[in-house]
Amino acid sequence: MNVPISIKVNGVERQAEVEPRTLLASLLRETLCLTGTHIGCDTAQCGCCTVLVDGDAVKSCTMLAVQADGCSVTTIEGLAQGEELHPVQKSFHDCHALQCGYCTPGFIMSSVELLEKYRDLDEGRVRELLEGNLCRCTGYNNIVQAVLSLAAERGRT
Repeated sequence: MNVPISIKVNGVERQAEVEPRTLLASLLRETLCLTGTHIGCDTAQCGCCTVLVDGDAVKSCTMLAVQADGCSVTTIEGLAQGEELHPVQKSFHDCHALQCGYCTPGFIMSSVELLEKYRDLDEGRVRELLEGNLCRCTGYNNIVQAVLSLAAERGRT
């Protein structure tokens, strides 16, 4: 039996009827066609599916869609303003903090949260805060530098 839900996704109120066991990641990708939220492991290990739920970074493969009822969800598609990249996206681009790009949406969404919530960021702290995200290509150095670069710009280091 499907359950009606209403969530705001990237600023737009959306309604859907979902099975109670539907994951938020599946709702976003399959029902709402927002495929920037990647599924990497289905076990909450890789962080590719990270989105913001009411401002908190959440691995969407671990959250049921019905748990997001009434919430505001931001996906990677909701960050840029038209052609203008979000500052975190721009910093990742400028610092070459990606290679294959599969993990990038999750890292960016996690970075948005940590830059909003934390001060006094240094390399060790950034690495610790991003530890729930895995990258198989970059070695993390440029990802950490992208975050630190923007943190310095914002006076958070």
